[in-house]
Amino acid sequence: MHFIATAIAGVLSQAIAVLGQCFSDPATNAEWAQIINGDNTSTEFSVEGSCCQSTVCNIPCPETVPPPAIGFGIAVMASIALYEVVGVACFFFIKGKSENFFVAGRTLPVWIVTATLAASAIDSNAILGNAMLSYKYSFWDGAVLPIGLGLSLILNAVFFARKIKVDRALTLPDVYAKRYGKVVEIMISICTIISFICLLAGNLVGMGTIISYLLSISKKGAIWLSAALIWSYTVAGGLFSVAATDIFQSAIGWTGCMALAFYMIKNEEGAPPVSIGFPGYVYPDESICEMYLGVPCSNNSAQCCYNEELWCPTEDNCRVDNGAYPFGDQRIYSNQMTNPYALTPFPNAIMFNWATIFVLGFGNLAALDFQARCMSSKTPRVATISCVLAGCLTFAVGIPYSYLGAMTRVHYGPDSARAEFETDSCHALLGLPTCGLWLPNADAFVKLLSNEAPAFLGGWCLVGIVAASMSTASGAILAMGTVFSHNILRNLGSFLPCVSPSLVTDENLLRMARVITMPFAAIAAFLAIYYHSTHSLGATGYLLIVAFDVVLASAVVPLFGCFYTTKPSPLAAFCSILAGVFVRVFLEFTLPKDGFVILPYPGDEFLNYGPAASTLYPPFFDKPQEEIWDPTVEGQQCDQPQYNDWTGVDSLAAPIAAAVVFISVQWLERNGPIFNFKEGGVMCKFEVFTLWISEDNPEDNGGGR
Repeated sequence: MHFIATAIAGVLSQAIAVLGQCFSDPATNAEWAQIINGDNTSTEFSVEGSCCQSTVCNIPCPETVPPPAIGFGIAVMASIALYEVVGVACFFFIKGKSENFFVAGRTLPVWIVTATLAASAIDSNAILGNAMLSYKYSFWDGAVLPIGLGLSLILNAVFFARKIKVDRALTLPDVYAKRYGKVVEIMISICTIISFICLLAGNLVGMGTIISYLLSISKKGAIWLSAALIWSYTVAGGLFSVAATDIFQSAIGWTGCMALAFYMIKNEEGAPPVSIGFPGYVYPDESICEMYLGVPCSNNSAQCCYNEELWCPTEDNCRVDNGAYPFGDQRIYSNQMTNPYALTPFPNAIMFNWATIFVLGFGNLAALDFQARCMSSKTPRVATISCVLAGCLTFAVGIPYSYLGAMTRVHYGPDSARAEFETDSCHALLGLPTCGLWLPNADAFVKLLSNEAPAFLGGWCLVGIVAASMSTASGAILAMGTVFSHNILRNLGSFLPCVSPSLVTDENLLRMARVITMPFAAIAAFLAIYYHSTHSLGATGYLLIVAFDVVLASAVVPLFGCFYTTKPSPLAAFCSILAGVFVRVFLEFTLPKDGFVILPYPGDEFLNYGPAASTLYPPFFDKPQEEIWDPTVEGQQCDQPQYNDWTGVDSLAAPIAAAVVFISVQWLERNGPIFNFKEGGVMCKFEVFTLWISEDNPEDNGGGR
């Protein structure tokens, strides 16, 4: 099923249920109260010992999921302790050298660079966020995350990996500074830091979700704990810590995640089957009637109904469901990415899905952690090969989790015993006057791993997801500390005369970078807490997309300009960044956005859920015709607004605008600069870098100024 649900709807549903009011409209609530209480004066009805969906819609209250066994929590915390020990031990490899802290001495071989690159891509977004999106919606809604992330690594191998390594920079903003000057350097630094705060926050949500559920602590507490644990070992050993823990996290995490995925794909039911229904359920066609040995209906013998004598001989011996899949569900709808109506009767976020692939595929080219790993590689060839291998690994580990979304719906979907619905909702195309909106379980996939999967594989996969979150989060923390200290603080004196040029020096750069990581980790934790349950896409997936939306609008076009123009223009880069950011921000606040990321295509599939429409029965109930809801009748219509969200258009328009501006200014300056900036000033590129030479490898130069 491809339902749209928000956490807000679930909270509101629980609140009115406690008050004994299942509908936001007092008149509707009173109408139902009179039916339920059997009088003409009631305005409220009791749901004590029951719930709104049972009292109003006769859908059983959601079954309680048992808490996870204590062994899952022990396994996860033991793995975290291992990563902490390995990461902190790398403190002794730093030897007080900034280059060792930032780029691991530029000595990493192909297998380590591949592991660290893949570990950056295969995070909780590519696994947990992917599985949850495919559970809530459909296969491709989740699969676009690992596809976009893997594609970005392949594109990086094609366009930048070798060039970034040869450029001998210390950070990605150094690459811009060398060609465009200090102003562009700081602009890019700010944009990439904002991007990585969002990336870090998304992974803190993923790790916090698992720790919260397994240890029965609040999500806020789990997010803060996650941030503290990851920060502690990252600040100790820098990229050596990140690389060393990535190796352990990859070996343990990827194997566990892949083992679980392929076991479930082979042995579990792939998707919810055709609904068998319940007593009084009318089957939609003859083939399904024959499948379940249906019988003629009581009120219309021409229709075929649920065989109560066969399937429900006694109350404690019933095979029933909620009738949510009259024609069954599918593991994958093959035409979802080409046909807006592929998921009928549900909407298809086709535009947003394509935009997600584009945003992740190209936006990640300006990812600080990806390029830091290319810089740390031993040779340009190592950087290129590692990107290709890491991209293939991202596809291999991430995409199978999109298949698990449908399996999660088997156990936690709208036809399961754990299903929860918003009582005050209708949908005409679904034939539901009430209880139309399914509310997905926010922890469904984690519960699947701890309850339905084999205990060993489920625990192994949980350890793997935590490992994936930690590897990406540690790289993000390191990257932000490095860039802020090296590219922003070091340059403040050029813009603020009151700032001493010795604020950041070669001698205190390492210490400054370590200190700076703390506030960034804290900011990301606050952001993770704010977003962990507020977006229909889920915080992990949403924050990942936002992270690389930021750099796609600002940093990617000038990065191409660094290596693919004869004379990169500082003015072209400056104007390009301003244009991309302006267009992105302008469209963010001017394009229609209702929060559901679905374009307003024509058709009833693209109508949102409305408030409860009638006290009559849905058309698939075996009831007299006068008791059946007809949404075309005056007074019984379901008031459904059209989905109207142009999210994705702004993400694609911003880099196009940036590219047009960059190319235009470059062309205008083909015979010379439009403005002659002061030589050696903040808008002049650095023709010569002061190079840091590695003592252990004199032929490999580091980058700095």
